Parts: sequence; structure tokens; C-alpha cells
Amino acid sequence: MDTLTATATVDLAVSTVRALNAALHAPASSHYEVHNPGGAHAIAAGIAAPLTVDVRGHAGYYAAGMNDGGTVTVHGNAGTGVAENMMSGLVRVTGDASQSAGATAHGGLLVIGGSASMRCGISMKGVDIVVGGDVGPMSAFMAQAGRLVVCGDAGDGLGDSIYEARLYVRGSVDELGADCVEKPLRDEHRAELAGLLAAAGLDHDPAEFRRYGSARRLYHFTSTRSGSY
Repeated sequence: MDTLTATATVDLAVSTVRALNAALHAPASSHYEVHNPGGAHAIAAGIAAPLTVDVRGHAGYYAAGMNDGGTVTVHGNAGTGVAENMMSGLVRVTGDASQSAGATAHGGLLVIGGSASMRCGISMKGVDIVVGGDVGPMSAFMAQAGRLVVCGDAGDGLGDSIYEARLYVRGSVDELGADCVEKPLRDEHRAELAGLLAAAGLDHDPAEFRRYGSARRLYHFTSTRSGSY
């Protein structure tokens, strides 16, 4: 990376997403500015190097998908599946995100400045997600590991069928999903939450949040509980 040039600019009004991603997969620069994204899909997908990418506008589906080490900022809104299957690095959306933000992501940090739609953090496997606003229904559905921080409200079915992910919500929760329960917010959780908020650039008081997680009743199927599945 030390031999790379400074900033490269890619204008998607005259170039293609395929050409952009090819450049990001074999980078000649450490910093890329993407202009006129126009809601195109799969922008900055598959990064596998410590690059900085600034997308100057709205992105479509699967922006920064499979990110592994990059720092990607969408200066606008993002469509379905932003940072899907991310492994490491930082993805930041300054506006709102559509459904399935951070789906199946294994690591790294996803920050959404506005609100996220339904199924935020679905099947998350180790990623940290911080949402400055609200999240929609069925967020953290089947979340296996990682932390989801919601600074606003959460819709119905939060944490349905959750495993060992930890959820923090500052506002109200419409309804908890199956096997998700409120848990005590202890000192170690306040410290963890403070670190996540600081990493996201937010200054909320951790004491204002409530913690949710798995009641561990659905880990093993039993016929007597079949109505809960």
C-alpha cells in the first residue's frame, strides 16, 4: 500500500461499476472518490485491501458487499443489503439504509447515520452495526454474533430466533421476537456500548439504552415448544 498513489476519481456518469470494482480489486490508489453513483448496484463490492472509498451520492443494492478491510462511506442513502457479508473494515452510510443492512456480515463496523428498514442485521455473524435512527421489523432475525446498537426505536419482531448477538436499543421496541428478552445492562455492557457509540461518532449516554438477547429456549427443538418456532 505504501507505493500507491493518493486519490483517484471515478465518475460513474462515464464509467461503469464493473470498471470501478475492477480498479478496487487491483488498486493503484489508496483513496477513491466515486462521483455520480446514481443509485447503481454493487458499488465498491468485494474490496480486499485497506482502501478508503467515498461514494458521493446514493448507492443501490449491495453497496460495499463482502468488504474486507476497506473504509467505505456512502454520502447519501443505500439500498438493500449494504455491507452484506462484510468481513472487516468500516462501512458508513450518512443517510438511510434499505432492508437487510449488514446481512450475514462476519466482522467490521457498519454505521448508518439515519434509519434502517426491516431485517437490519439479519443473520449477523460477528459484525457490529450502529444505527443513528430507527430500525424496521424483524431486525437481528437469527442474529448469531456481534452487536446491534439502535439509537432510535425498533419495529416488531426484534431479535427473533436470536443466538448470541447483543442488542442495545435507546428508544422503544414494538414487540420482541421469539426467544428474545430484555437483559440487565451491567457495567461491562455500558463500557462496550460506549466504545461502539464512540466508534460511530455518536455521543449518547449508554445508560439510556436497554439490552436484549437470547433467552436460550429455542436452541434445541422440542415438540412441546413447537408453537414457538
